[in-house]
Amino acid sequence: MNLKNTSVYLLAAWMLAACAGSGLQKTENGVIIEVSRQRPADVRKVRLEVMGEKLIRVSATPEKEFSKEPSLILIPRQHKTAFKVEEQADEVCVKTSELCAIVSKKTGEVRFTDAAGNLILAEDSNGRTFAPIEVEGTKGYTVRQVFQSAGDDEAYYGLGQHQADEFNYKGKNEELFQYNTKVSVPFIVSNKNYGVLWDSYSLCRFGDPRDYSQLGGVFKLYDKDGKEGALTGTYVPADKRVETIVRREDSLYFEHLDRAARLKKVINLPDGFPFMGAGVTYEGEIEPSETGLFRFILYYAGYTKVYINNELAVPERWRTAWNPNSYKFAVNLEAGKRVPLKIEWKPDGQVSYCGLRVLSPVADEEQNKLSWWGEMQNEINYYFVYGDNMDEVVSGYRTLTGKSPIMPKWAMGYWQSREKYNTKEEVFSTLKEFRKRRIPIDNIVIDWLHWKQDAWGSHEFDPERFPDPKGMVHSIHSMNGRVMISVWPKFYVTTEHYKEFDEKGWMYRQAVKDSIRDWVGPGYLGSFYDAYDADARKLFWKQIQDHYYPLGIDAWWMDASEPNVRDCTDIQYRKDLSGPTALGPSAKFFNTYALMNAEAIYDGQRGIEPDKRVFLLTRSGFAGLQRYSTATWSGDIATRWEDMKAQISAGLNFAVSGIPYWTMDIGGFCVENRYVAGQQELNRTGRENADYKEWRELNARWYQFGAFCPLFRAHGQYPFREVWNIAPEGHPCYNSIVYYTKLRYNMMPYIYSLAGMTHFNDYTIMRPLVMDFTADASVNDVGDQFMFGPALMVAPVYEYGARTREMYFPAGCGWYDFYTGTYVEGGRKLTVAAPYERIPLYVRAGAIIPFGPDMQYSDEKQAEEITLFVYAGQDGAFTLYEDEGVNYNYEKGKYAAIPLVYNDAEGTLTIGDRTGEYSGMLEERIFNVVKVGKDKVQAFDLKAKGAVVKYNGKAQRVKL
Repeated sequence: MNLKNTSVYLLAAWMLAACAGSGLQKTENGVIIEVSRQRPADVRKVRLEVMGEKLIRVSATPEKEFSKEPSLILIPRQHKTAFKVEEQADEVCVKTSELCAIVSKKTGEVRFTDAAGNLILAEDSNGRTFAPIEVEGTKGYTVRQVFQSAGDDEAYYGLGQHQADEFNYKGKNEELFQYNTKVSVPFIVSNKNYGVLWDSYSLCRFGDPRDYSQLGGVFKLYDKDGKEGALTGTYVPADKRVETIVRREDSLYFEHLDRAARLKKVINLPDGFPFMGAGVTYEGEIEPSETGLFRFILYYAGYTKVYINNELAVPERWRTAWNPNSYKFAVNLEAGKRVPLKIEWKPDGQVSYCGLRVLSPVADEEQNKLSWWGEMQNEINYYFVYGDNMDEVVSGYRTLTGKSPIMPKWAMGYWQSREKYNTKEEVFSTLKEFRKRRIPIDNIVIDWLHWKQDAWGSHEFDPERFPDPKGMVHSIHSMNGRVMISVWPKFYVTTEHYKEFDEKGWMYRQAVKDSIRDWVGPGYLGSFYDAYDADARKLFWKQIQDHYYPLGIDAWWMDASEPNVRDCTDIQYRKDLSGPTALGPSAKFFNTYALMNAEAIYDGQRGIEPDKRVFLLTRSGFAGLQRYSTATWSGDIATRWEDMKAQISAGLNFAVSGIPYWTMDIGGFCVENRYVAGQQELNRTGRENADYKEWRELNARWYQFGAFCPLFRAHGQYPFREVWNIAPEGHPCYNSIVYYTKLRYNMMPYIYSLAGMTHFNDYTIMRPLVMDFTADASVNDVGDQFMFGPALMVAPVYEYGARTREMYFPAGCGWYDFYTGTYVEGGRKLTVAAPYERIPLYVRAGAIIPFGPDMQYSDEKQAEEITLFVYAGQDGAFTLYEDEGVNYNYEKGKYAAIPLVYNDAEGTLTIGDRTGEYSGMLEERIFNVVKVGKDKVQAFDLKAKGAVVKYNGKAQRVKL
């Protein structure tokens, strides 16, 4: 027996026992602290795990042991990080070289400091709560975690993509669930250069943990005659033969279909009333019992206005009847003071929705804290992510959840779509017309119902409308186009695919049990598969592989991936329709369906053709989605100016949430009837009425915005969305759309380099100004401008008839008008020109932008000559990135990079040594270097003459 070794083991055991006795246990990756509890639901253990130099995982549980369920959002750790554990009185500190997490032995509360001891973020005192919950026999906790605000000047961004046009979430509330046009990602980023990733898959709330209350639960209500207890609802039908209904309303809650009525009516609305074209008014007075800021949420479909205290609180908003939206607003009210309330509602469908609910006031100090609430979790799990800037914070998120692969180069080009191309000829003729008109395009999209009407989920084209689909795809490829096809996780019960899933228990059965029929034809019975089952995901891909993949399809459009089993149901019924899942009750796994579904396609395609780049487009998403080469679009938004504006803040917050590829339906998906009527009048008479004139301008402005998004894509219902169907050649709308489509292709060297940066540098392409100008507090609330890469500042125009708009030019650098080359000093607001055909576009001083030749598709020709525009006034740098564009050889190091560095003091540009190589790489090329400066005004012009450099891969220095 080795007594020496035995002594060592006994000493180690004694130390561990001593640590356990003091409530401290050191682990391989950090520490576990056991704290004393007053109540059974109080925290028992807190765990700190080092995930990286600037990454700490915090877990807390009332249980004896932590859950062993794996995270759905994390990827396996690539390497271990060195750290130290130090005890200081009643605290334990876990230190890396960059970060320190300090946990109280008494309370388990955690705070974070940098290496110098400066406080970054701290959990709030008594800010962690657990309440037991049991669903379908599974036990868990409803939890809340609150952090102290890091300062009055702090701002929060992220949370995914939401439609209330909120940008900075400091002091605001957001409910996190998935729905058409709403994509929830539980990641928040502070302008103080940290982020918190909340690891929960259930319904969550950021900010106030309370659900919105019915009006009568917060206010005394008075009808229009002054009688207490209700408001007055007046329903005036369009058909004068039908009687007007006047009734008392004790709440304004008409937000979903009534499950008890088998979804035949909207809850609480009068039975049998003809809502289409009716005028509905809710009016009376509200009397609060306390003074403060009351936060309202309006749920609306059709045309809706809200007046409070006889002032317009919500100007007219519209959404199509079947796809309502939420809008938030706040009003200061005084205790005991009765205030008039009026809602004017014009339903735009026989079945439509309306609602108004409210949150009572919360003290500013409490409201401004960073707060997470989760409906059902095993425990609290969150990841603290620190960085020197916001880009580093996003990089930390991707370290945890996965890097973003480089999308195929053709995905950076233009995507043409509509609801929907009904025949093979419609698809082919559309692409042919683009080529005939010499308007660039890479991708054409085949939307839903390309299958036989009664065969949803068969993955087979309707042979009458789409004969020889393989030949169709081949013809598109021969015209240098790509094809994306709509694939839903939905199956009619009559299909063999449904039966294949169902016999293994992999279908959600509640919709079938309740005989829910969809909107197609007579209405068909079906449901969605359970993407939480690993084998079900494999089967989902296998069915696609057997039916679609042999046709040569290039990209996959994963629609309704929330999952949206049935529109317009309440939250509880949505949970019932999408569960139970293979992992547990849908209450616990409510938000991550799209992530699981994307994994099925990505892993499936790479499993059979590992070198072909995957492209997925999904209507929903979650933390980690980027690792599956998946983009998200903003769903079935409306064709309204306010909806266009809302996409700016929605896209920016989605980008900060760590998922770099985002797009929208340019022009909006759901169309107001007045625009349809305008198109019909144009078809009959050739005349452009006032509504159709607005339609054209709306599309022109939306295309201008879309050209500077990570993906450039048009889609929507009738009127058709091809540029020649919107306006004739020579019309300002047509001219503008074609101009920006061509410019998009000229920018391809710049855009594709940004795509390379998203992978290698964890870069964000579409950037709120706060990412690049964090030191300038004036940008904290600028949610209607953004940077497209490091060089271009974009300011979409979102008001009809506007020919100017106000812009803020961030401090710290100068700016150049892209179209004229004129210089603007930073640090001020200006009203700038915004003519019909142009979007305000400015270039940052120090920017280097590579432009390529005119092209009809992304790989038509290599950029043998690149025009480099160099904007003087500051030093600058950019790296031109190139690879083969369609495969994963870049993962093996097969790519090339050319560093470009501008020295402003010397007035020189250094084109550095090229590093790397790949098959088909240009060995030589010409750079035409054009300088723009205060004293050298130069408009953007690809024909501008500059310093010509013949480049062969070796460094050259150019005096400008």
